[in-house]
Formats: sequence, C-alpha cells, structure tokens
Amino acid sequence: MNTRFLLRMARWAQNPPSASRVKFVLGIVVLCLGLFAYEQIFGWPEALIPDRDVHRGYKP
Repeated sequence: MNTRFLLRMARWAQNPPSASRVKFVLGIVVLCLGLFAYEQIFGWPEALIPDRDVHRGYKP
C-alpha cells in the first residue's frame, strides 16, 4: 500500500465523514447503479447514437 493511502485511512478513522455526507455518496452510487440497470434492461436509445456519416473523413 501507498503511504499516502495509509495516512488518508488514518485521518478518516480519526475524523469520519458526517452521516449526511455518507447518505449523499450512497445516493449517487444508487443513482449510477439504477442508470446502469436501466441501460442493461432497455438498451441505449437510438436518438443518442451518433451518426457515423457525419465523421466519415475524421481519422484519429
């Protein structure tokens, strides 16, 4: 493990985040998992797929 990571874990153990911060982060994680599940079940909408004809001459 990196020393910086160990120091950050020690700081978190001494000063844990507030309950509202933990709820906020968990809410974001749940939202992301919900969006991922929706995409897996229903697929990606056709309207959001970029047209390949527009970038025909572009080569990265």
